[in-house]
Amino acid sequence: MRSIWTGSISFGLVNIPVKLVTAVKEHEVEFDMLAKKDLAPIRYARIATSTGKEIEYKDIVKGYEYTKGKYVVVTPEDFQAASPEKSKAIDIIQFVKSEEIDSIYYDKPYYLLPGKGAEKPYQLLLKALEKSKTVGIAEFMMRNRMHISAIRPHGSVLMINQMRYETEVLEPPKHEAQSVRITAKEMELASKLIHQLTDAFDASKFKDTYIEKLKKVIKAKAAGKKIVTPELKLVKTPAKDLMAELKESLSSGRKKVA
Repeated sequence: MRSIWTGSISFGLVNIPVKLVTAVKEHEVEFDMLAKKDLAPIRYARIATSTGKEIEYKDIVKGYEYTKGKYVVVTPEDFQAASPEKSKAIDIIQFVKSEEIDSIYYDKPYYLLPGKGAEKPYQLLLKALEKSKTVGIAEFMMRNRMHISAIRPHGSVLMINQMRYETEVLEPPKHEAQSVRITAKEMELASKLIHQLTDAFDASKFKDTYIEKLKKVIKAKAAGKKIVTPELKLVKTPAKDLMAELKESLSSGRKKVA
């Protein structure tokens, strides 16, 4: 697996050469943009406003508008110069219990693999994290941006989760809860239903069936078949029927994961 970043993990005076590789892949159906009139493919061009001509990607640079209409060109070297000590190092700042991190802060996961000759310190960090049941909070720079991240064991390797900064997380929308009366019996039945549906999480039980179903629809449409979409209605449980719905849910038994 090709690495997308190389550098080292540092905690205290210990430095561990590592390489970072992708941990996930997206499953999507690719679509082309077409003109509605004749289904001609749409081509997106990079046009220079000064000449009206298309510019090749290799001739495009990044610029920062420091005043209206005035730009300064920013190069990869400039990004590195802003924080050279972070450009090739994953600097662990502190260790925390994983339950202290709200899931809203997690973004992209990557695997960290040991570099040449780094197996012992790599294993030391991995096993120490396992024993202490903590994750390392670190900073590192990738793709011209500084990231906060969480390093934790994942089986026999280390995983690093790119995280969001607090300033990137929006406040939850204001919601004034209506005054409702929940009876002890309703709470008892809801708790029983939750207990009945509680099981150990197994990711292999969950399959993305939508993509395959979508491909079947596309294939049928390409064959000239008429696609009929069944009418679906949003069903809401009225408050007066809540007890009946809870009882029926419990009596119908566990809903199996597809």
